[in-house]
Amino acid sequence: MISRRAVLASAVAVAACGPTSAEPTPPNVPPLKSVAPCPFGTAIKAMQIDDPDWVALARANVSQLTPEWEMKMEYVLADGLDRPRFDRTDRIAAFAAANGMALHGHTLIWYAQGKEVFEGLSGAAFDRAFDGYIAAMAGRYRGKVRSWDVVNEPILDDGSGLRDCHWSARYGHDGYILRAFEQARLADPEAVLFLNEYNQESIPAKGAQFLKLVERLLKAGCPLQGLGLQSHLWIDVKEGAIAAYMREIAQFGLPIHISELDCTLRTDNRLDLRSQADRLALQTARVTEMAEAFMALPPAQRFAFTVWGLRDTDSWHRQGDKDDGRDKPLPFDSFGRPNPMAAALATAFQR
Repeated sequence: MISRRAVLASAVAVAACGPTSAEPTPPNVPPLKSVAPCPFGTAIKAMQIDDPDWVALARANVSQLTPEWEMKMEYVLADGLDRPRFDRTDRIAAFAAANGMALHGHTLIWYAQGKEVFEGLSGAAFDRAFDGYIAAMAGRYRGKVRSWDVVNEPILDDGSGLRDCHWSARYGHDGYILRAFEQARLADPEAVLFLNEYNQESIPAKGAQFLKLVERLLKAGCPLQGLGLQSHLWIDVKEGAIAAYMREIAQFGLPIHISELDCTLRTDNRLDLRSQADRLALQTARVTEMAEAFMALPPAQRFAFTVWGLRDTDSWHRQGDKDDGRDKPLPFDSFGRPNPMAAALATAFQR
């Protein structure tokens, strides 16, 4: 029997050789959904349903889907409040149901979207549109989604406070979050309702601000039921920071969703001369720490574990003219072969 350590070492070596390597696919990396302690998810775009290679990889490894973009307000309300577009999300929901996959709704209210559509509305008209949008979205997928990211990314990047946005201008910083959760609960009493944020585990001030916000919301009677850690990691996150934060956030006793995991090999340091193998080893360490910290949670708090794409070329890190083709932020390479991240996750899940 090949040891788990050998699997990880083999995976790092294969990936370091690059896509033209003659090395075999890393051995003994089982389907990730078969070893995860909870639903194992990925982000999906509707167009990927037309890609047979993606579909085969997803069917083998995934038991939950999160629409990456097409359930967001930018797409749904592109034609205005009176003509919401549900075509692509309906297709994703149908694909999930046909393949026995759960569906996680993403996202109802986000500071980055909706301003143009709501511009010019005030008072009761604004309230009707806000409440009506949530009722339309969460109501349409009632019984089809397992859970919702009700509010996404409310905290400033530096952790100094909550973001100013068109929602907070009307209802206050905590107020718009409370209202969104209350309306989501009315629209879908069965879905588990999440607050979703990034960099809590990697930027201490932001993590502290997130914990304070959760505490305030719960004291105010908010029907907040779960906490989403996006976990867009990078290789130089301080060792131990992820595990330490997981212990802190677990104290609320709420379900936790690793909701958008990826780990870029890139750094902002132009003089960083570390080899690809060294970067992959650091990535493996960070992803392993995340997965092991998740596994250390009580079973009832392990809600789901989602990666933000399956293949490297599906990643937002690999879009645009800055892509050099070398970043490996996801579990599988462009050919659907396991990356070191897949081996790291499988090993941690089985410990």
